[in-house]
Amino acid sequence: QNHAKVAVLGASGGIGQPLSLLLKNSPLVSRLTLYDIAHTPGVAADLSHIETRANVKGFLGPEQLPECLKGCDVVVIPAGVPRKPGMTRDDLFNTNASIVATLTSACAKHCPEAMICIISNPVNSTIPITSEVFKKHGVYNPNRIFGVTTLDIVRANTFVAELKGLDPARVSVPVIGGHAGKTIIPLISQCTPKVDFPQDQLEKLTGRIQEAGTEVVKAKAGAGSATLSMAYAGARFVFSLVDAMNGKEGVTECAFVRSEETESPYFSTPLLLGKNAIEKNLGIGKISPFEEKMVAEAMSELKASIKKGEEFAKNFK
Repeated sequence: QNHAKVAVLGASGGIGQPLSLLLKNSPLVSRLTLYDIAHTPGVAADLSHIETRANVKGFLGPEQLPECLKGCDVVVIPAGVPRKPGMTRDDLFNTNASIVATLTSACAKHCPEAMICIISNPVNSTIPITSEVFKKHGVYNPNRIFGVTTLDIVRANTFVAELKGLDPARVSVPVIGGHAGKTIIPLISQCTPKVDFPQDQLEKLTGRIQEAGTEVVKAKAGAGSATLSMAYAGARFVFSLVDAMNGKEGVTECAFVRSEETESPYFSTPLLLGKNAIEKNLGIGKISPFEEKMVAEAMSELKASIKKGEEFAKNFK
């Protein structure tokens, strides 16, 4: 049942190109439609020569967007502008909010049943925007709209593995909350295999996971933010989603979704994925006092970012 039709919106960008390459390389994808406001014909022509079965087509500009979306099972949206040194993810709001609202509006019209995976930052606001847009069109299903936080999990796995001399492929750290700074809450206490760190090292590790995006922004010195690791994480999330849609049992991923788990209306926790996207929210589970404190301290920032997104969507024409 490996016939997933996947669209990438923002396919010519820093994340979009490597993400499209990883999707083209997968036997799970049968059709790959690429959209952007520039360069997509070239990116599509280039990828189309790769000896895998996904059929690749490029679409350029707003008038070609409906055609790109028709019949899609999954839509991934990395479109928007990246951070420069000194910027927070929230500084991207003014530009990226409009881009996400416009693109998700087209999704609501042309592929209302598709799984929508949002990478565009600030995710803590762009997911509420997407939900409100889908509500406006009368096609909202909270089980099908995901904020991709997978890079936080990938980073947590990598950093824990480095510190403990483990194979990162065998390490699994749930990361809950949101996708910015203090709202990123790695649950090291739930890591498999079980790991222990002294408190000072735990705090340093947690801080590094929370600020890992900024680490890359600084290292790139103005040339953008995390693109390659984000493309990897985005592809990992899409493959999990497609596996689950194909009937694979026990697929779990964390993602920023509509949630009843905390007082925040959106919150990332481990999710059991299935044929209908979210089969079950697995919740926070048992956490340490240190982690409980982080959850409590994330609430005001999370709620403010969510409200900002919702207000924007209400006024967006």
